[in-house]
Amino acid sequence: MKAILGIDVGGSGIKGAIIDTKKGKLLTKRYRVPTPSLANPENIAHTIIKIIDHFNWKDIVGIGFPSVVKNGVICTAANIDKAFIGIDFETYLKKKTDCKIKIINDADAAGIAEMKFGIGKDQRGLVMIITIGTGIGTCLFMNGKIIPNTELGHIYLPDNKESELYASDATRQKLNLNWEEWAYRLNEILVYYENLFWPDLFILGGGISKEEEKYMKYLKIRTKIVTAQFQNYAGMIGAAIYAKKSFKNIE
Repeated sequence: MKAILGIDVGGSGIKGAIIDTKKGKLLTKRYRVPTPSLANPENIAHTIIKIIDHFNWKDIVGIGFPSVVKNGVICTAANIDKAFIGIDFETYLKKKTDCKIKIINDADAAGIAEMKFGIGKDQRGLVMIITIGTGIGTCLFMNGKIIPNTELGHIYLPDNKESELYASDATRQKLNLNWEEWAYRLNEILVYYENLFWPDLFILGGGISKEEEKYMKYLKIRTKIVTAQFQNYAGMIGAAIYAKKSFKNIE
């Protein structure tokens, strides 16, 4: 077993747990801290460090982050402060902790967990994982190989509506949409995605996955669609798995 601290940075909360990366299981209870209202590098780093300190952790940390991430550098900032863009946040955190840090796009982290241990295990063809919460994240796998940093939640529908702003769970709550009304919006996005990519399977994850009985019956698409096995834990598990793969010579 290799235990690694997995952290998932979300729009409303930042969650962490120690993960058994050989089994894809939590070894501790999840610890959650509200995401700072001013989500700038200093405040987010402070919250991540609070989680690291909670577990008295001094080893490898994997972090799922709501951004395109390339070699530890934050490249986009839809639900975080624009001050993040261009920052090597891996190095930033390494300097503030005694830990080895690896950062990955949050939806990619969730996808890794689902494809290795969850509902997508052994699935061939094109699989699209969609995480829905404060925003909409996406992850693509082709025959088990990840296509990173897709961020298709920011793609515009033909009538010039941004997917995330149109059908995230935050939008559902803000507009007080009932489940059928919200599912109609989600269905529009899924139809658009399937016409672009022709996936073999959709996996719906994120916080919304816990409510599947309220909306799945309203989705009418040709592609098979299932709920993520790990639901809102996938980001932490996948971030830990990614970090394990990123550092060599660990069991």
